[in-house]
Amino acid sequence: MRTSEAEILIVPGLGGSGDDHWQSRWNEKLPTARRVLQDDWLNPSREAWTARIAADVARAELPVIFIAHSLGVLAVVHAAPLIDASKVKGAFLVAPPSAAAIRDIAAIDSAFAHEIETPLPFPSLVIASRNDSYATFEDSEALAMKLGATLADAGQSGHINIESGHGPWPEGLMRFAGFLKGL
Repeated sequence: MRTSEAEILIVPGLGGSGDDHWQSRWNEKLPTARRVLQDDWLNPSREAWTARIAADVARAELPVIFIAHSLGVLAVVHAAPLIDASKVKGAFLVAPPSAAAIRDIAAIDSAFAHEIETPLPFPSLVIASRNDSYATFEDSEALAMKLGATLADAGQSGHINIESGHGPWPEGLMRFAGFLKGL
């Protein structure tokens, strides 16, 4: 699959991924990409975030590919039962936080930490770091297993954000291209 054949929904995490974040850069670079906007990036509500994702999928005119980071990964996962899965071709899920990390951040709705019960109904790839401060590699591995997702080891990459040195993240873009090719 090529990017021109899909509507790419960028789903940021807490704070909304600033201008230098790889998601924002990819949003500018990929012509069919658009950000899923949220009313409150700093006090995320699972109900509001998942409803917005579901609305954006419903509005899509092309097959959907998600590119989600951090809390955005869990928003996509929790939105999956609310969307028409036949409209989604895949999900590229980067640096998901663990339930324990979510519970430690007071601003985040604890409903994001609820247990994942069923696999995603579309192909997905979880990119996980071995030294992410928001999840152990084992946490990400367990989540990928529950989701029925492929797990990709990003090595010592931190949270795969600006703070860990991932502004444009060209390696991630190459991995995303490989993911698309497999769809």
